[in-house]
Order: sequence, then C-alpha cells, then structure tokens
Amino acid sequence: MLDDLNELRTFQRILACGSLSAAARELGVGLAVVSKRLMTLERRAGQRLINRTTRTLSATHEGLALIAHVDRILEELEAAESRMMLGGEEPFGMLRVSSPISFGRIHLVSLVAELVERHPQLDIELRLDDRIVDLTHERIDVAVRIGQPRDSSAIMHKLADNRRILVAAPAYLERHGEPRSAQDLEHHGCLRFNDLSQPWHLEGPRNEVFDFQPRSRLQANSGDAVRDWALGGHGIMLKSRVDVAGDLAAGRLVHILREWHSADAPIYALLPSRRFTPSKTRIFLDALGARLAVL
Repeated sequence: MLDDLNELRTFQRILACGSLSAAARELGVGLAVVSKRLMTLERRAGQRLINRTTRTLSATHEGLALIAHVDRILEELEAAESRMMLGGEEPFGMLRVSSPISFGRIHLVSLVAELVERHPQLDIELRLDDRIVDLTHERIDVAVRIGQPRDSSAIMHKLADNRRILVAAPAYLERHGEPRSAQDLEHHGCLRFNDLSQPWHLEGPRNEVFDFQPRSRLQANSGDAVRDWALGGHGIMLKSRVDVAGDLAAGRLVHILREWHSADAPIYALLPSRRFTPSKTRIFLDALGARLAVL
C-alpha cells in the first residue's frame, strides 16, 4: 500500500526541487534517506516513478499520474491540520490557476494578488496560456475557459454568461463611420485573432445568421495585441464582452451593431474530478464569480 506519508512527501519534494540532493536539504535528512524512500515507494507501486540520469530528473507517466493524487492527499492533510489549529476554513497551500492570456491579464492578475494579501497561508501560481492544458499532468487546480469546454473528465463550474461582441475605438469610427448593418462590416477593416481561415459567425435579431470573411490587414496570435490595435483605432474587433467591459465603461471602445454577436460563450472553471474541493479553490471561484457578476 502507498500509505507511508514520509515516502509520499519525499516523492513530492523530489519533483518540486528537481533533484534528490535538493529534496534532502529541504527535508532536513540525508541523501541516502531520500534515495531509500524513493526506492521503497517505487517498489510498493510496482512502477518506476522517476527517470533519473546524471544531469536530469523527470517524472514517468506513472509518476505524473501519482503526483496529482499525492499533492491532493498531502494538501488535504495540511488543510485539516490548519483548520484544527485555526478553528476555521482558512485557505492553505499552493493554488495553480490556468487561464487564457487576455482574460488572465484583465481579470486575474489583480484578483490573485488581492487573495494572497487577504489570506497569509495561501500561495497562487498563475499560468497564462492560450493552449488547452491537461489539468492532471500539469497539476492545475483550476482552469478558466471561455466557451463550452470539451474536457469530459473535469468538473465544470459556470462562472458567468458571456458572448463575443463587436467593438471599435471612437477614433476609428470618426474616420470610417459606424456600420449600420452586419453587411457593412465587409467594407471595414477588421482585426483578427489567430486563424484567418475561419469566418466570423454572427447571430442577430429574429434568429438571423451572418457568416463572413472579414477583410483583415492586421492579425495576431495574441488577443492582447488585437485589443491594443482596436484601442489604437486600427479596426473593428470581435471580443468577449467580459474582456472589454472596462474599456466600454471608460469610453475607450464603443459597442457597435448591438443586435449582432457571437454564439454564447460562457466563462467556465474546470476542476480535476474529485469529491473534495479545497477551501483555497472555493475562495478563488467565489471571488472570480463576484468580480464577473458586476461586469
């Protein structure tokens, strides 16, 4: 049975520190003790858990699967100890959050800073990336997604309704005029994020649908770059409503063709499949949901 906490903690620290000697220093034990604990754990598991060479160390596929469970087990034990000592549900430990880059910069950077200031025992690692991450292998506690997720094994928690809307800067509209119909967009410069082969799919009044290939002289693989171009008056952007709410309120962008928008693209939080949701995760979800609710 994999029930020796010293072995499990040692396995966790080896992967976190990147070497057996560094783990030994952090744990305050000898290198021989760390090596023996790892060997014993691998024998109990019946699998090699860590690939070791003279220069590198990395988890095997079996090791990656195990560390996700080990992290949760040790975290729950530490949280239980914290609750007993403090008499409450104070969040404890490291929370790893993944988010699309633009959404994270706009909504999460300041939020997580506020949370760690408010909760002295909470640490947060924010990973901003537009790719779809593997929650288990990358040891992510919460992944924020825009639109219906495809992760069948994850727990989905809806945070807010959302859709993509058409916006432009006042300076652009002064120079080029405001489009009065969806068809007018064909005569305007549009700013594209990522794949130029995909048309813009817009839904309008009376269940109308308008698909068209925007004329785009500016495109980028960064949503932040596209937003900067829009703010600079270089074209019309199709962007998540929650991401431009602040720009609209400040008058930096104008919502045009208000009856036209993308299909619904709600904001979801994805959690690894588990029965227990730590207090650190619940506090993060509550804070983000409250922030999005006022946009």
